[in-house]
Amino acid sequence: MEGSPGNALPVSPQAAAAYRYCEAVTGAQARNFSYGIRLLPADKRTAMSAIYALARRIDDIGDGDWSDERKAEHLGRTRSMLDEVREGDVDPLDTDPVKLALADACSRFPIPLDALDELIDGVEMDVRGTEYQTFEQLRVYCRCVAGTVGRLSLGVFGCTDPKRGAEFADTLGLGLQLTNILRDVREDAGNGRTYLPAEDLARFGCEQGFGGRPAPGADFRGLVLFEARRAQEYFDEGLLLLPMLDRRSRACVAAMAGIYHRLLERIVREPEAVLRGRVSLPAWEKAYVAVAGLAGGRAS
Repeated sequence: MEGSPGNALPVSPQAAAAYRYCEAVTGAQARNFSYGIRLLPADKRTAMSAIYALARRIDDIGDGDWSDERKAEHLGRTRSMLDEVREGDVDPLDTDPVKLALADACSRFPIPLDALDELIDGVEMDVRGTEYQTFEQLRVYCRCVAGTVGRLSLGVFGCTDPKRGAEFADTLGLGLQLTNILRDVREDAGNGRTYLPAEDLARFGCEQGFGGRPAPGADFRGLVLFEARRAQEYFDEGLLLLPMLDRRSRACVAAMAGIYHRLLERIVREPEAVLRGRVSLPAWEKAYVAVAGLAGGRAS
């Protein structure tokens, strides 16, 4: 499926400029996401850039240095902006390029804007300092901050089985977010945040935290491998989405998932590496994974 019939509508000069801004944001800030969306046709690529630019804005509010009160205020303003887009009330001369681009993308594709509200819900959990006692609680957070992106993407990609596709997108997002959590465990600990469930920390003797070094007697390696196995299961199930997509959308998802899966494999090979800093892939390896995705393979 190649999107909706509205794709043939002409793009206004204002919307075109707004899309260029969003593509610049995506190219500059999306370390892994941009490798996948480069594989899409132009109309889908620009729509995905608009979605990413707003998602980036929401994340930046949560990660910024503002007070919690100011963060809550700006997240509320973002919800109001989504209402404008949802109701078709965006002024075509509005000076916010992200709002303009998203409004135009929504006129062309059936983008589920409620998913962006859920993303804000997830960031609000971060602002409140929500802790997760069980994995089921963490799953709710992961669905908000990662599964939503999958469902937004399906609105642009199209899918032969929308209901099952959305379920697989959520599941794949869970695998991606668990990989993120493992990769960023030291950085998050430095910021006073622990996303891994308290029940898992206790199971492996890591309830005192880890920072740069686990406490004596803690099985940090066992903890990481346990969570990595869980992430792998979600990757395996979530990638059942691929046959439901057209060739280039499938390549986009395969590229993004492939990059994160390679990160997960590196973490599994050396779990303690996440305590030394963020595990990452070189640009050439990301490009290789993207090309493999376009060729129809899964470069894992």
